[in-house]
Amino acid sequence: MKPIAVQLYTLRAEAEKDFPGVLRRVADIGYNGVETAGLHGHDPKEIAKLISDLGMVVCSSHTDLPNPDNIGDIVETAQTLGNTRIVSGFGPDDFTTPDSCKEIAARFSLAAELLKPYGMSFGFHNHWWEFRSFEGKYAYDILMAEAPNVFSELDVYWTAFAKADPVKVVAKYKSRIPLLHLKDGTLQEGVPMTAVGSGVVPIPEIVNAADPESLEWLIVELDECASDMFEAVEQSYKYLTSQRLASGIK
Repeated sequence: MKPIAVQLYTLRAEAEKDFPGVLRRVADIGYNGVETAGLHGHDPKEIAKLISDLGMVVCSSHTDLPNPDNIGDIVETAQTLGNTRIVSGFGPDDFTTPDSCKEIAARFSLAAELLKPYGMSFGFHNHWWEFRSFEGKYAYDILMAEAPNVFSELDVYWTAFAKADPVKVVAKYKSRIPLLHLKDGTLQEGVPMTAVGSGVVPIPEIVNAADPESLEWLIVELDECASDMFEAVEQSYKYLTSQRLASGIK
């Protein structure tokens, strides 16, 4: 079983009010780690110490796309947090043709090369638009082929929402998927997500399709939810650990 983390974007509204309090509640639920998406104005050293004191780690961080101008700041923050995996991505207007996908892949490759000297790796997080099809290939396939030095943090909900099969995608690219974003829901447009395990996304099949040698973390993320977000985060944890798909610290 792999350790379980939560993408803190899930709890962004709560974190804006009390970020340290959010971290304490996440640890109290039993999560092994967190994936950061900004620090809400807090000093990285302060947050790193709190996370460590709570018995958790930072498994990865969502940041702006690394480039020659911002690489120093991204690396400094990641080193302070003790994190070596950096994740970013692009929007729907950036994946309109095969050539635009190749251009994005080149920028991803550059990000990976910039991070490499620091012992860090770069990956991209997908939504539904990376599964637009061009001449029988998904934009995602083009990105993976054109940027072999980049890993995929596969968002299984958005993969399924785009009518692709997340089980098949994981099986095909499992050696390059160290992080899985797990979320659930009805897959209906405009309908909020649900706690992991209470929707129609085939979570067990997806996790079991991953390569146990390559997969490092299962990360719960809910963009939005009809229920209380903390309740959904706790329910997701209980589902994944009770089904022996993930292990926590409790």
